[in-house]
Amino acid sequence: MHRSSAAAAALAASSLMCAQVQASPAVHVFSTAITEAEVLQMQKGWCDGLLAISAAYQNSGYDAAKAKAAAVIDGAYAFDYGPVAFKPTYATGPDTIRTTREGALAYFVGPDPTIPKFRDKKLGFATYRHWVKCEVEDYVVQLLGSTANAMGQIILTDSQGQTAAPEKTWTFLRQLDGSVRIVLHHSSAPFDAR
Repeated sequence: MHRSSAAAAALAASSLMCAQVQASPAVHVFSTAITEAEVLQMQKGWCDGLLAISAAYQNSGYDAAKAKAAAVIDGAYAFDYGPVAFKPTYATGPDTIRTTREGALAYFVGPDPTIPKFRDKKLGFATYRHWVKCEVEDYVVQLLGSTANAMGQIILTDSQGQTAAPEKTWTFLRQLDGSVRIVLHHSSAPFDAR
């Protein structure tokens, strides 16, 4: 075979191999957009977590509730990624807005004697009543790409059949690892001007 013919054959074979490789590349498309289904899943997970913390307290006491609350907070909130804008329903004073995991934990299960900063009640939001039912009633869900906002009420029922309906606003953010986390949680009691 002539030298130029051999080079042309090698070039043709190389081009064919490149064409075959390019014809079926392995492509993984990752969307950062948060879906409505993910928002609803996050809210249901939050409710399930609140009920689990309450049940842990009722069945096994403060330490069990604190361990459950830590797991719920670590799974739902973005404290590992930075401060979270967290304004609980019934917190008061200079510590009303919590930006740290410890502040959120104290709100859910009550003050930790090792963290005297938070002046919450003796029991936390998840432990002062035995919550047995939690439902989300959204008034608006805004899907904004890698963030989403939801605003509405959480309808809570305790073991005595009494209900509470705090108003909630959440902002969710897709993290770099693909998870969706709460970065803003604002909660308040319905306002009564009478």
